[in-house]
Amino acid sequence: MHAIRLHAFGPAENLVYETVEDPQPGAGQVRIAVAAAGVHLLDTAIRQGDKGPYPELPALPTIPGREVAGTVESVGAGVSADWLGKRVVTHIGFAPGGYAELTVADVSRLHELPDGLGFGEAVALIGTGRTAMGILQFVELDGRSVVVVPAAAGGIGTLLVQYAKHAGATVVGLAGGEAKVARVRANGADLAVDYTAAGWPETVRAFLERLDDSDSLDRHDAPAAPAEPTAPAEPSGPADPSGPADPADLDAPAPPSSLHAPDTLDQDGQRAVTHVLDGVGGPTGRAAVELLGIGGTHVTFGWSAKEGPAELSEDERVARGVTQINPLGQAMLAKAGGENPLRVLELAALRAYAGGYFTPAVQRFPLAEAASAHRALETRGTSGKVVLIP
Repeated sequence: MHAIRLHAFGPAENLVYETVEDPQPGAGQVRIAVAAAGVHLLDTAIRQGDKGPYPELPALPTIPGREVAGTVESVGAGVSADWLGKRVVTHIGFAPGGYAELTVADVSRLHELPDGLGFGEAVALIGTGRTAMGILQFVELDGRSVVVVPAAAGGIGTLLVQYAKHAGATVVGLAGGEAKVARVRANGADLAVDYTAAGWPETVRAFLERLDDSDSLDRHDAPAAPAEPTAPAEPSGPADPSGPADPADLDAPAPPSSLHAPDTLDQDGQRAVTHVLDGVGGPTGRAAVELLGIGGTHVTFGWSAKEGPAELSEDERVARGVTQINPLGQAMLAKAGGENPLRVLELAALRAYAGGYFTPAVQRFPLAEAASAHRALETRGTSGKVVLIP
């Protein structure tokens, strides 16, 4: 098979398209003919020798990649032959191997795809989607919410905008450059703003003043968002190796929430932002936080800016009544609950797709051009979830 291998940590050019031996599924595993493999920003960090949240770096040479979708073509010992030919998606965990034409995965990690869900979109849901659902556990959105999403053209940002709009919120999406701003606008944001333009926060403030004048935020009848992800009725732990579950279980959206966010005003009594869902940080994130009204919430789930996360001092938080939340890591898992919290979030993301809350955006690269995909991701030259196509 063909695969991308990394022989030395370093620049994107170190990702090499090679011919390697086909992997063989072990007990409790399946082999997947990969149709789409996800590329994550963490992949670029590991490529450079940064282990990130993992306990250690992978042994070299390695085939990167942890998110794949495709068709089960063979099964290992103890796995039902009913899996053969099934369209599946999986996050293979700490074990790499996704940037390839074939990969192996534990059957307990598989999700069978519902009809109509493409392989690239499935990859976006299983990785980016589960993170988005994990973030959204920590906020309560409704028709009185005003949400700012920096990096709104990215994989997570795209889903956060969609979710907030379905919750009835007013959404301001930030993106860099005219092309990305157009995508954010097409994705449903009420206001799409180029954060590389001077004075963009004033554009947002003027927009909020117009909303305040028209009282267009008084929408008590707006549709509610799905509730926090909870363990689904079907088992949330390992899949039954005797055979795949029925993907029809995903047909219904998660139950709605009855929670309502309060009005949030600035110090002059004007309409203000209630939530900033921030994966950018740096000057852009800080400027977005400055738009928060009294009692607003700043959720920070990473940062692409070299300056790091946008953080308020304790004095600033107290003076403005702003809550800052980092939902990543153990906090996210504890909030999700269940025997397998990550699977709970994956199922929640798939339900959000089935219920019409999520429509992932995908940018595709040929598998052989993995280095180009990494460079584009590192330079913010992508929109949506980046996937490799063998």
